[in-house]
Amino acid sequence: MRRKVLIIVENLPVPFDARVWGEALSLRAHGYDVTVLCPKDKRTRKGYEFLDGIHVYRHPMFGEGNSISGYLVEFFCALIFEFLYTAWIFLRRGFHVIQGCNPPDDIFLIALPFKIFGVKYIFDHHDANPELYLSKYEKKGLLYKSQVLLEKLTYRFSDVVMATNGSYRDLAIARGGHKPEDVFVVRNGPDLERMRAVPPDPALKYGKDYLVGYVGNMSVQEGLDILLEVALHIRNMGRRDIHFTCVGGGPGLAGLRQMVKDMDLEDTVDFTGRIPDDQLLAILSTSDVCVNPDKPCEMNDISTMIKIMEYMALEKPIVQFDLKEGRFSAGEASLYASKDDMVADFAARILWLLEHPEERRRMGEIGRRRVETELAWKYSVAHLIAAYERVFPKRETPDFPLQNRRIGPKTVLPEDRFSGPNDPFPA
Repeated sequence: MRRKVLIIVENLPVPFDARVWGEALSLRAHGYDVTVLCPKDKRTRKGYEFLDGIHVYRHPMFGEGNSISGYLVEFFCALIFEFLYTAWIFLRRGFHVIQGCNPPDDIFLIALPFKIFGVKYIFDHHDANPELYLSKYEKKGLLYKSQVLLEKLTYRFSDVVMATNGSYRDLAIARGGHKPEDVFVVRNGPDLERMRAVPPDPALKYGKDYLVGYVGNMSVQEGLDILLEVALHIRNMGRRDIHFTCVGGGPGLAGLRQMVKDMDLEDTVDFTGRIPDDQLLAILSTSDVCVNPDKPCEMNDISTMIKIMEYMALEKPIVQFDLKEGRFSAGEASLYASKDDMVADFAARILWLLEHPEERRRMGEIGRRRVETELAWKYSVAHLIAAYERVFPKRETPDFPLQNRRIGPKTVLPEDRFSGPNDPFPA
């Protein structure tokens, strides 16, 4: 039996979602037939591509929500498109398993109709959405309760859960009611072939002596407003020799750029937006210190941020707040700012590292070694495959039930009929 998998991700398109693309490539390398359904964005306008042996379908997306109403419209429209595309893919290609990658926690709704055909559902748990909602809005109203309900239903209809860390595994067991043997920790980890340091480019320091780098999403819970306060604090101390460069896109980017203007930090901080990997690597390789300003909250305390391991892969010392999973990932490769007097303490640790180059080098070596021996993506692949090996014996039918079965006057074609780059799926 050719094992067929459909991965649905709404948060980012592939191949730009590093975790999902790594999962897809790893499954393909282990003999799975992989299809990915994701949104389009400005970088990925094609409705279909055949990339590295993987079928990638992209549905339209109505922008990124940056308010409650905006998120609701975004998620509802995405859900409609996801269902229509999934039905098409089921008839054209077939699949035995749907892997839903949150956020949001509504992708299980796409999988439900296909369970009557024996299709199983794997929940790939990226974000704890109830905690994510609290980190954004800090209130437990009706919408918070809806997040709790959606998470509960997601767990209820999942056959296997893949958690990004031990904290999320505990949630799946305690809050989701899953048996421990049905929950697998598949950690975020960098691809060491991609995350390779390049020679520093002094021009990226904008004439300053030091560069502080950041990469990640631009939204409320990332704490970039705190980082701007840190940059202002450092400049008000008379330090004009440090530049901050923040790489990434997201719904908060425009507001953060406006904050830079309002705080008169245009000579100290720049936000690049989303940029190609070669530019990202050049900025991070040139950085003297890399930062993770994720604000202290329950969501960030239990979440693993891929940027931490990417910094470590590039041998960069890190400054972040003292949060459970961040400390587990970085260990001695990072300094940890206190949650009290956050801005001043975070700034002090950046400055201390800039003034101690030997310590920066030592911490960078520790981080690189930890990634090479424990945290690189290659160490997560075995757990990914184990999750799939667990879910396939649960299938109630031996093969895709519509394969070669007549539907009206036509016959569903063999699996390789649409395996090439000319798959006739509408853009």
